[in-house]
Amino acid sequence: MVREGLRSCLSRFPQLTIVGEAASGEEALRLVKRLKPDLVLMDINMPGINGLVATARLRRIASDAKVLILSVHENREYVSEVARSGARGYILKDAAPAELIRAIEAVHRGEGFFSPPVAAAMLESMGGPPVAYGRTTASRLTVREREVIALIATGAGNKEIVKWLGVAMSTVKTHRERLMRKLDLHTIAGLTNFAVSQGLLSLPEPNRAQSRFGACRVST
Repeated sequence: MVREGLRSCLSRFPQLTIVGEAASGEEALRLVKRLKPDLVLMDINMPGINGLVATARLRRIASDAKVLILSVHENREYVSEVARSGARGYILKDAAPAELIRAIEAVHRGEGFFSPPVAAAMLESMGGPPVAYGRTTASRLTVREREVIALIATGAGNKEIVKWLGVAMSTVKTHRERLMRKLDLHTIAGLTNFAVSQGLLSLPEPNRAQSRFGACRVST
């Protein structure tokens, strides 16, 4: 049922071609050898070998294939195992289609992509206490800056933010620069960490005339 839902959702995007489906880790490895996909969307819990073991083996037999984990788990232990397995990204199964597509495209480009709760767990698992931000820091942000940083933390690029908020590209770039300057943060990971720690991930209402975000959702 999950695979059928994913297939139905992803088939709406012409830039993607689904070349195969597997019901177990062993079957996934056999298909990867035969079909040589660019990217594998891998679950963790499967019959036989689990997705983490399958990913580690897949990296040895098909090093060019990039792996994006799709799972319900967001705890620290799983995040650490995913990082060690060689996967390039980790997205939760209740993600909206727009987030899933951004994750697929980012991983395909060779970048990493992690859902905000997963990113928070990963930052914590890297050791050391989480970065502490005072309430006065968050209170310095305008409403629009809060909207922009929330979207950035979900992995949205400038074009997605433009369409979501219905504003000009120059406006988005200005807000991004102001955020980095105000918070003294200069990476997307830093902005994401701040947004997670401050509870700023409630997304703003989209501009209905501009937004291209779909309504289909995938869950178990």
